[in-house]
Amino acid sequence: MILCSDNSIYTGITNNLPRRFKQHCDQQGAKYFRGRQPVKIVYVEQGHGRSSASKRESAIKKLNHNEKLLLIESVPQKN
Repeated sequence: MILCSDNSIYTGITNNLPRRFKQHCDQQGAKYFRGRQPVKIVYVEQGHGRSSASKRESAIKKLNHNEKLLLIESVPQKN
């Protein structure tokens, strides 16, 4: 999940997170980033295959903004 410049949260799937984030920053990723900029990666899940990743993405996209924030906060931050 990526925090955006308008405080929205983008959810997507990829098998190469650094490359995909760079694409979004360079306006070569999702259309969602037209009119807003990606700020930082705030949540990552690993260990999914393509099918389970798509299902998980769909489930996360159905969450409201506050539920997404709770999900982000549930992961211990690395210092």
